[in-house]
This record gives sequence, C-alpha cells and structure tokens, in this order.
Amino acid sequence: MEGKIFRVSGPVVIAEGLDNPKMYDVVKVGNSGLIGEIIKLDKAQAIIQVYEDTSGIKPGEPVENTHRQLSVMLGPGLIGSIYDGIQRPLDKIMSKSGDFIARGVEVEALDTSKKWHFTPLMKDGDDVTSGSIIGEVEETEIIKHKVMVPYGVAGVIKGLKEGDYTIKEKIASVADGQKKNIDVTLLQYWPVRMPRPVVDKLPPDIPLITGQRVIDTLFPVAKGGTAAVPGPFGSGKTVIQHQLSKWSDSDIVIYVGCGERGNEMTEILSTFPELNDPKSGKPLMQRTILIANTSNMPVAAREASIYTGITLAEYYRDMGYNVALMADSTSRWAEALREISGRLEEMPGEEGYPAYLGRKIAEFYERAGRVNVMSGGTGSITAIGAVSPPGGDISEPVSQNTLRVTRVFWALDASLANSRHFPSINWLNSYSLYIDDLKSWYLKNVSEEWAELYQKAMSTLQKEAEINEIVQLVGYDALPEADKLILDIAKSIREDFLQQSAFDEVDAYTSIRKQYVMLKSILALGDEEEIALSKGVTMEQTADLDVRQKIAKMKFVKEESVEQYYEDIMSSISKIRSIEPEKK
Repeated sequence: MEGKIFRVSGPVVIAEGLDNPKMYDVVKVGNSGLIGEIIKLDKAQAIIQVYEDTSGIKPGEPVENTHRQLSVMLGPGLIGSIYDGIQRPLDKIMSKSGDFIARGVEVEALDTSKKWHFTPLMKDGDDVTSGSIIGEVEETEIIKHKVMVPYGVAGVIKGLKEGDYTIKEKIASVADGQKKNIDVTLLQYWPVRMPRPVVDKLPPDIPLITGQRVIDTLFPVAKGGTAAVPGPFGSGKTVIQHQLSKWSDSDIVIYVGCGERGNEMTEILSTFPELNDPKSGKPLMQRTILIANTSNMPVAAREASIYTGITLAEYYRDMGYNVALMADSTSRWAEALREISGRLEEMPGEEGYPAYLGRKIAEFYERAGRVNVMSGGTGSITAIGAVSPPGGDISEPVSQNTLRVTRVFWALDASLANSRHFPSINWLNSYSLYIDDLKSWYLKNVSEEWAELYQKAMSTLQKEAEINEIVQLVGYDALPEADKLILDIAKSIREDFLQQSAFDEVDAYTSIRKQYVMLKSILALGDEEEIALSKGVTMEQTADLDVRQKIAKMKFVKEESVEQYYEDIMSSISKIRSIEPEKK
C-alpha cells in the first residue's frame, strides 16, 4: 500500500496511508524517490526526515515504505571509499549525475561485480557462533578483511572452500541444528542506529600514541577513549584531526566530515590519496574511509553521516582492529537536530537545541571503547569529535554536553594558532581524565620517572602563568632569579617541546621515547640551573649556554640519532654546576 505526502516542511515530510510503518524505516519520498527515514509516528501519520533536498515536492505525491531500517552495506571494498552521509559512493554518483548530486540517485555502496579472493581460516564441520571469523580477504595491501558469521547465526559450518567470489555469492552455509542451512556471503547489512554487540568492555589502560607531543605527554587519550576538540574558527581543529589520522597508531581511520565547509573536505579528499602511511609506506587511503557531508548538502543527512561512520567503525573493530573515528564537527550535527526539532514543533531546550541533545551526543560517544569482540579478540574505537562553538564560547550547550561524556578536552586557542604555535592546544585549559588509567603503562613502557616529569612540566607551565601576571606589574628585571628560571624553563617547554611542525618530515611525528628524552633534557637543564643559582650564579650568566641551542634543535634530530644526541646534551648540562658566580 502506497502512502501520500500530507505536508512538507523543509527536510521534514508528513505522510499518510503508509503500509505498516515502523520507527526508523527507510522510505522513498515523492516522484523523485528521495531517501528518508521515519523518525516519529503519530496515529495514522508518519513523520519523515528526508536526507535529500525536498524543494519542489508537494502534497499528494507517493511515499513508498521499504520496510527496512537505515542500514549500511558491510563487506570488502569499504576501505579507500569516499561516501556521502548515507553511504553512497561519490565517484559512482558523479558518473551518474555529473559534478552535482542529483536527487533520488540510487547507487550500491559496494561493488557487487568485483571478485575477491577468499581464504578460509576454518574447515567444514567446525562449530561457529555470531562473529566467528571463518576466513579473510585481502582488502588492501595493509588491511586483511576478516569474514565473520552474521549476528544471530550459530551452528556448524559447511561448504567452505577457497576461491574468488563477489560479495553476494555464497561462500559457505551454517547448519543451525534445526535442519536449516543459512547462507553466508561476504556481504552483511547492519542498521546504523543499533550498536553492534560485544562480549564486554575493557578498561582504557593503553594510550593511543599519536606522535603529537602535547597530546601523548600532557593530555593523552586511551585506545577506545573519547576526546573533544572545541575551538573557534581558525584555531586548528581540522589540522589536529588530520595529524591524528596520519600518525596515530590505529589500524583504520574513518573521517566523517559532518556539515564541514566544502573547501575543507576538498583538501582532505585531495591530500589523503597522495599521503603515505608512515608505518607501511603504502598510500594512507589503504586504511582510510572518508564520509564527506558538506555544509551545502541537506541538513538531515548530517545525522546519518555520524551514525554511518560509527557503524563502519564497529564493523572493523569486530574484526579485532583499532579504529580511530574523527567527527568534524559535531556542532553541525547538533544544528541539524535543532532544525529538525524546530520543524517538528518540539519544545526547545537551551539556545533552541532539542531537550534530548545531551542524550543524542552521549549515545554516539558511548559506542566508542576497547572491547572483547565476539570473534574472541580485542578491538577498539577511539572517537575524537571536533566542536565549533560560536565565537569560541564553550559554555554553549553542544560543548558542555560533549564535555560531560568525553574524558579528554583539548582546548584550542585561537591566539596560539595566530602566533603559529601548532598544535594550538592550550596547556592551561586542557585536561585528560585518562592520566591515572594510563600511568602504569607509561611507567612500564617508557620510564619509571614519567609521572614525576609530567607533574614537574605541568606545574612549571602553571607557575609561568602566575609569574607572567606579576611581570606585567613590575617588569621582568625586578623578578627574583628563581622566578626567572621558571619562565626560562617554561619557555623551553612551550617552544622546544610543545610546538611542533606538521610540515617537517622529522618533527611531524615524535616517538614516545624521543618525547621522554626531550622533556627530560629540558627539565634536567632546569635542575642544574637551580643548583647553580643556589651558589649565586645569575640567569644572565646561563643565558648564552650552547646546550640551549642543542635542546632547541632536538625536535629536528632523526629517531635513530636521538640517543647519542641526548647523551651529548646531558653531558653538557652536567657542566653547568661548575659555573662560578660573578665577583661583585
């Protein structure tokens, strides 16, 4: 039974007479067959949010119910793809409709004609359950695609053999004990609003190593953790997410451009295919999925893009991979929720956002985590969401609701960005609630004095801020020598350690060991200078020491030469205590 459009209000369409409508069913709206999703049922009416431009459609046009939820196609071929918010490949859309996305375009998310070489990892007669890995396909040179038994299927595997298959061809069957044989293919579907099941969640006690010194040393995020990156326009949110995509020690990167400007997404689409993965040397796109949803695309599709991204991340997590999900930016998604809520004439919450904004944001971030997966291994999703508060005011609802559910806050500072200090993370306002969870990992894998160095660096930076207020009143020359020392060491931490160049091939990524020796060198210099000051030496006497230049250049020293360079620095630092005070 075909329904009819009753009313149109922007991206919200009300339909009547639909055949057995259910919440979140996908429907085709109007003569153009626009893709929409039922978000509310009211007696005989179904309220639909449409993921395409609704201009020109009118009451009376047909609405067809597909009787399936908004789902993603899961199978080999996802890696390296560029999708829109509802998992339509942009290259296939372009071949059908040209440079502009036509309405009602239907394209398969995966190539159903391509043959993939399937290698079994089990044999006939083996018992399998939901999520069991029965074989693998080489999806790219970097990623092995693990073929899993679909959720809800268990029994004995039969007819499993190596060969070349399309994603829709049967590769095996499972006898479920009730004389039913269930076919298994390389293709699965999964509704985007339903989290994929796991065995249990694990504690966040392993860091995601990003190679960015301010993050790994001062404000680390755990594998399976959540981080918020709020900041005003031009403060470097996208730059940080690009760096994490390139350098973090995740197996797979999923980048969701949610309502971002077209030029920012264009930069990603043009640069990522040309970048090489630092670990394997292969193109970065061989472990990346891009979801491009720009600000001039239909508003409602922003919500779909967020859910599409997290569902794809869960699929690869279930194979045992560590996935990094970048959402840029969740503020645009919240603006879409606000518009849809207004069209539905719901009671508005703070600043016009829907009252359920906090719940929606929490539902998204709660799907991150490091888990024991159904196949028996472990996998993780680390969710890093950029937030774009108007005017950089993080007291607004989206930022506050995000900070309630995320455990890392990287506070971006426009003044740092303007002074070319990148990453522009403000060390006084940022925090990480994973410090205590990760402490034992750092002590075991880096150094037993890691916690001591961390505390010393943070207290030095905080003291610097306090002393700077005094400097503005009395001037630098009036300060006691001990305060001058703190300003000197804090400046070295800021400029020689925290500041990092994404364009320098050496400085773009710093191993965790190199981060340790860099920070150790700076703080050791401070300790030796403190001893010298206690003997009556002045900061003016130590200002021209050669070791300062060595420490400043350490960030540009290649990893294989760092240990020798570090020993030379420590040898030079040890000579500071022999400086004699000037005779008056």
